[in-house]
Amino acid sequence: MLEDFHHINRAFENKVRLGIMAILVVNDEVDFNTLKEQLSLTDGNLASHSRALEELRYISCKKTFVGRKPKTIYKATKKGKEAFKEHILALESFLKSDF
Repeated sequence: MLEDFHHINRAFENKVRLGIMAILVVNDEVDFNTLKEQLSLTDGNLASHSRALEELRYISCKKTFVGRKPKTIYKATKKGKEAFKEHILALESFLKSDF
């Protein structure tokens, strides 16, 4: 049981970061406003948590302009997908273990 905790990723302990990764792992890419709406976040909250995931290289961010409006697109990186999968497997293993 304790060995499962070694694979639990602290980056995903926060529900916002867990939600961001969950959405990005099942979608090729998602724009800022869609993530914000799906997770019921403020602009600043999403920006700070996505930045933390970017710094870990778990997600990538591409900023462009559509007309005069900025558009930010997020994608889960290979490293991020692997880390998230390992985290979920560790949680599942922990939940299946005998206490």
